[in-house]
Amino acid sequence: MKKILVIHGPNLNLLGKREPGVYGNDTFETINCEILEYAKELDFDAEIYQSNCEGEIIDAIHNARESSVGIVLNAGAYTHYSYAIRDAISAINIPVIEVHLSNIHARDEFRSNSVIAPACVGQISGFGKNSYNLAIQALKRLV
Repeated sequence: MKKILVIHGPNLNLLGKREPGVYGNDTFETINCEILEYAKELDFDAEIYQSNCEGEIIDAIHNARESSVGIVLNAGAYTHYSYAIRDAISAINIPVIEVHLSNIHARDEFRSNSVIAPACVGQISGFGKNSYNLAIQALKRLV
């Protein structure tokens, strides 16, 4: 089975508790179980990683270049200003798909700007927890 890495950025460990009106009521654990199950259905071995620290996310991206065929990345707020994460994505030779639970283009103006999007093969936002599954589907077609 091909391995993929799903990276959750800052504050996503609080899903189900944090702003349920924006992010839904599903818990972080429940969403991860669904991601793992769906990935398996598509013949992927998914690894789930979460960090609130920019450098740790960069390290995970670097490490994935040798162990995974693709990355699904929800960089959280780092999406809007982390050129370091963008550079990490640009430095690897596997596809990265940016995901967001909410429609970042329908929220605060600053949220609609993604500095990492140009380094990713695509962006999926606004489909709640299903954004992850849509990204996994896209990876299946890419690899």
